[in-house]
Amino acid sequence: MPKINRRDFLKLSTTGLLTASGLLGLGALFRFMGYESESATKLEFDLGETSAYPVGSRTILSEIPAILIHTDSGFKAISLVCTHLGCTVEQKADGFSCPCHGSLYSDDGSVLRGPAQKPLPTLRLEQDAEGHLTLFLD
Repeated sequence: MPKINRRDFLKLSTTGLLTASGLLGLGALFRFMGYESESATKLEFDLGETSAYPVGSRTILSEIPAILIHTDSGFKAISLVCTHLGCTVEQKADGFSCPCHGSLYSDDGSVLRGPAQKPLPTLRLEQDAEGHLTLFLD
């Protein structure tokens, strides 16, 4: 077996380490390029039977986030995402409050105090013939 001198050993070691580092870097780059930042956003939510929501009820739908309001005139859904920077607003006795920057909204979602300029959006609801509610985020 031939003897390897110190210079050749260092050259081989350096080349091997640089090659391994390059391959690890390429692997990280491929993982980065293939990363899916978010799973597909769900745009349709089955809320169940209308009988589960009595007249006068205000039900927080935290998965969405939204509030489902049932009045004498029917159902209404309001998004609980602040129109300023997207924080989830909290329900208060007289409306909604954004914990991030202090925007205040009335019970119907209109702006009472900024920095938000736009009201909370109303979400589309559909009720089928059997009394089943579906909420849409489109």
